[in-house]
Amino acid sequence: RRASPSRSVARGHGVPFSTVPPQPVPPLAHTLQRYLKAVEPLLPPDELEHTREAVRRFGQEGGLGERLQQGLEKRARHSHNWISDWWVQWAYLESRQPLAVHSNPAIALPKLDYSDWRGQLVFASKLIAGVLDFKAKIDSGRLPVEYLRGRPLCTELFPLLFSSCRIPGPKHDYVAHYSKARRAPTHITVVRNYQFFQLEVYNSDGTPLTEGQIHSQLCRIRSQSWKMDKEPMGILTSEHRNTWGQAYNRLLRDKINKESVRAIEKGIFTLCLDSPVMRVSDENRMAAQMLHGGGTYSNSGNRWFDKTLQFVVGEDGSFGLLYEQATAEGPIISTLLDHVLEYCKQPVSVRAPLIPLPMPKKLYFYIDPEIKRDIEQAKQSLDILINDLDINCFTFRRFGKDFPKCLDLSPNSFIQVALQLAYYRVHNEICASCDSASLRMFRGGRTDFIRSPTIQALQFVRAFDDPSVSALQGQAIDRHLLGLKLQAIEEGLSVPKIFMDTAYGLATHWKLRTGQVLSNTDSVMCFGPLVPDGYAVCYNPQPDHVHFSVTAFNCCEETNAETLAVTVENTLRHLQELLQPSA
Repeated sequence: RRASPSRSVARGHGVPFSTVPPQPVPPLAHTLQRYLKAVEPLLPPDELEHTREAVRRFGQEGGLGERLQQGLEKRARHSHNWISDWWVQWAYLESRQPLAVHSNPAIALPKLDYSDWRGQLVFASKLIAGVLDFKAKIDSGRLPVEYLRGRPLCTELFPLLFSSCRIPGPKHDYVAHYSKARRAPTHITVVRNYQFFQLEVYNSDGTPLTEGQIHSQLCRIRSQSWKMDKEPMGILTSEHRNTWGQAYNRLLRDKINKESVRAIEKGIFTLCLDSPVMRVSDENRMAAQMLHGGGTYSNSGNRWFDKTLQFVVGEDGSFGLLYEQATAEGPIISTLLDHVLEYCKQPVSVRAPLIPLPMPKKLYFYIDPEIKRDIEQAKQSLDILINDLDINCFTFRRFGKDFPKCLDLSPNSFIQVALQLAYYRVHNEICASCDSASLRMFRGGRTDFIRSPTIQALQFVRAFDDPSVSALQGQAIDRHLLGLKLQAIEEGLSVPKIFMDTAYGLATHWKLRTGQVLSNTDSVMCFGPLVPDGYAVCYNPQPDHVHFSVTAFNCCEETNAETLAVTVENTLRHLQELLQPSA
């Protein structure tokens, strides 16, 4: 059962880290017991018995598990979070998959009420001012502290959202945090028609530009970028990480290129001013625009996928953001987004600037034949990836989170059961599925997985459509198991047999990746599946409706985003009829 955080205004500099406890290492026996419960619905009896024996040997007194557990407990005593650094390295920085679709989540918001460049620039000006207002609250310690069930949540990731960027490497990436520098960056990057601009957003006295000043500068950028650039440099960042890493090194050989790339990486955030693509309000197309830019003939060249924060404002009223997860996951982004949207509700105040401002600086690139080839290859790869991704967004309007609440059920648990039942109806099996849960109640905490498939869930979904039958649970174990595995590697040991077992591979082949958007806005989150034969389902429960996005890869014949989406809709209706027959 998951609760949304509440907020209250903090005094001074927010919650001192000392009041947010360190993340504990769970007891080994507890995690192993939960692990067996998690794999039970996924395995036939003979394989389950084999796994039970492997787990028993691993966890026996004086055995390997106990040794590794002691190593984790020692690590926990000497760091403020024993797993977060490992998790970021293993889950994000060592992954070689493209960030576009495979990793970076996107949030699409309702279409704005303008449809021309004038409205686009007015809104973008207010958006920039809103983000800078949020940053000012972080910098001055005035950001409202969030609480979950009376416990303060960790705030140490908020400053890292700004002026940070993922940097590609040959075997793994790293994140550069330029906000920690003695002279923190004072500019954002604006990209339009594949052209990048460095826009200073603070006056010489350190005060942020007014909306009017920002608007004036955006108009200047528009007048300088009226023509589409021939080479969409940003598309290079959508490549496989090894491929991009090699191209990155070639790109930075040239001094002009290096200066331009560093300006993008150091920027507080990136604003993407997209060309119009939608004649009508199409949720699928809007989600696609936010997630990957629509392809090489659309707005994909207006992205720098390595950047931690990218806001997208389209000329057609489309609006959303894209973020890179190595710095922070969804709950932190939701807090930022809620603040910015509240700020944007204030009356528009675009006035002419009182003092002259320096011209925004266009960032130039020298493109030699090698870089040209890199760009062409990246364009091909991205279009193949985009064509392979099927996105299906819909709004379920029969009820929202108020319905399960009135039955004293957790809305998140209710939807998770519906997703399990829908998947079972389509594929006639239960699969390993994960729902991210925030660990911000611990210092430096990131996320862990809630595993929806339990033996009770399996019994429920089998019984639901069985005419002869007339009539939730899961705890986080995945970071602990990962920690035990990585502790063995740290100590130079062989990977324990429990992790080489078929069951572990099956239990971590996430065919159903899910995510709840903890936001009060009518937004749709979207990301790609974790595995080629899987789905990603995001949902945003509002009081009387629920927004969903379902993605799957076309290359897999077994999966189909539309089929699962329709089945989810029907399943929610059937669950309502079961619990409230009069409905």
